[in-house]
Order: sequence, then C-alpha cells, then structure tokens
Amino acid sequence: MYKKNFDFVVDKARQVKKPIRVAIAGADSENILLGAFRAEAAGFAELILVGDTDKITEMLKNLGLISRKYTIVDEKDYLKVVQTSIDLIKAGKADVLMRGNTQTRDFLLPILDKENNLLRKDRLLTQITMLKMPDYERVLAISDVTIIPEPDINQRKQIIRNMVGTFKALGYEHPNIALLSLVEKPTFHMVDTVEAQTIVHDHHEKPIADCELVGPIAYDLIISKEAARLKGYDCPLCGEFDGIVTSSLLAGNMLVKVLQMHGHASSCGVIVGANIPIAITSRSDSEEQAYLSLAVCAALPEQEIE
Repeated sequence: MYKKNFDFVVDKARQVKKPIRVAIAGADSENILLGAFRAEAAGFAELILVGDTDKITEMLKNLGLISRKYTIVDEKDYLKVVQTSIDLIKAGKADVLMRGNTQTRDFLLPILDKENNLLRKDRLLTQITMLKMPDYERVLAISDVTIIPEPDINQRKQIIRNMVGTFKALGYEHPNIALLSLVEKPTFHMVDTVEAQTIVHDHHEKPIADCELVGPIAYDLIISKEAARLKGYDCPLCGEFDGIVTSSLLAGNMLVKVLQMHGHASSCGVIVGANIPIAITSRSDSEEQAYLSLAVCAALPEQEIE
C-alpha cells in the first residue's frame, strides 16, 4: 500500500522500543537543532550534540532549548566533528549519525573511510530523499542525490535495491520504481536510456528487488496519468510511482531542490547501505526536514534492509 504523507514514518518512529541516540556532527545549526529537539520531544530520539560547546550553548539559549535534555561533546575543530561523532558510535554511545553544520564532503569522507567500519561489504552507500508534494498523491523517493556522481548499471541496480529495501522496512509491500530519463525510447545518443532499458530487461529476467520497475521514462510521465494519455504512452503505473532512480547526481540533486524550493515539497533525507542509519539534511533545510529525517532513521533499525 502506498503512503499519502509522512504520518506513517512518524508513527513507526514512535513505536520503537527505545529512543535512538543521535550524534549530531556540528550541532551549531539552527534548524537541525529545532528538528532534533522536536524528535526528542516526540520520544524517539536522545541527542548528543557534537561541536564547539560555546557556539552550541549560545544557540540553545537563543532558541529557548537550553533547559532541555541533551549531552554536549566538545569538539572545537570543525574538521573533526564528524570523526568524533563516529567515534561515539564505534564506542557504543550513539546509534545514529546526523549531519549538522558541516560541508557535504567533510561529512561523507569519514563515513567512507574503511577504518571506521561503517560500510557494509554487500551494500553500496546511497542517499535517498523522500518528498511529499502538494499535487502528487504519494510520498515520492528520489535517489541518489548526494553520493554517486555517475552511477553505472550495477550501481543503479544497487540503488534500486537500497530504495526498495528502505521502502520495505518502512512498511511498503511492492513499490513502483521509475528510471528517470529525458525520453522514453532508448537511443544510443543518450547512454542512460540504453542502460535503463538494460536494467529493466535484467529485472524481468531475474528481479533486482521486490518492485515494479519501468524505464527509461520522462518525469512528466512518472507523475501524471494525463501526460501519459496525451503522449499516448501506455503504462498503467504513470502517476502511481513511489520512487525515482536518477541517472546522475546532478539530475537528482536539481530535481529535489526544485521540488523543495518551487514545488513546496516537504522532505527528508537518509543514507542507507551503512551499518547504521545516517540522517543527512542540507544546512538550509527546514526544522521539519530534520525532524522527519530522524523519524526515518528511528524506524529503520527495527528491520534489516534487504
């Protein structure tokens, strides 16, 4: 069954047996703090604020959060806040890593460092953004928009597995996944269309994951049954897709930001494929996005992502 809004994520997060302990790397970020404390108030998160104690304390005072429940781990070196947060996880003192006031590159590099042992040998690390748009009935997931610049065929297959595994862990049964391209007909001038056709063919021969898979397919056909009718595109899943796998990081990132900024989509971001859930939001994201990202992370540990 598809989901109409993010209530299902929050409800699942509130059902966890114990709150997740969240290490926020670079906690001096206003909306990240507001969203994290909202998760704490909802009962599914305990907060460990990693960063410059003076900056964090000042921000907590300004936000009226100073008397709330939290732990501060002082790390004044901006370049070490992520590693310090990971060290807390390795020591068994935290369960979830969350990006705060750090650059994307500085956040990802320690995660990818094999010495930190956060990566699963059988998984590709991928980022998934989940969005709810006012004019689309379903929650829509888009991947990968942060980590893999130009995924090859095998990486795109793994992105599909990670996306479907995340859906399944969140209660979906058989999601509909689209392989985004500029056009629907494969052409050798556009390599991604040929690759999408190959991936779908391979899926029909041996399922990549428990899902319906369509591609190559343009965005308007993914979103709209009316667009499919007008174009004469015969696919009953048009307007009913749950997830979009993009052909490049650029395409995915631009699509997400346009939908957020101009389509007024609410959203949340999570990195899957590691040994732990990782909440990743932009420093310009809203309190709501930070809150929902932690809700997803709280819901995921209850089930193994296949």
